[in-house]
Amino acid sequence: MDEARAVLARLDRIEAPEREGAPPGVLIEELRGLVQEAEAWIRLEGDERAQEAIERCASALSTAVA
Repeated sequence: MDEARAVLARLDRIEAPEREGAPPGVLIEELRGLVQEAEAWIRLEGDERAQEAIERCASALSTAVA
């Protein structure tokens, strides 16, 4: 359950800068943290579909942001 709470807390942290129009770099760093926390959650409770979704997110976030 701690992993799920970490993911939910990260989502809350992402919403505030997004509403304020933060630059993409700030949001990308929060999203990278979200992927790491989601990976921990998936390792404990996830299934194959969830793991594939996390891998797609990690791949998308590995691309440089302009």
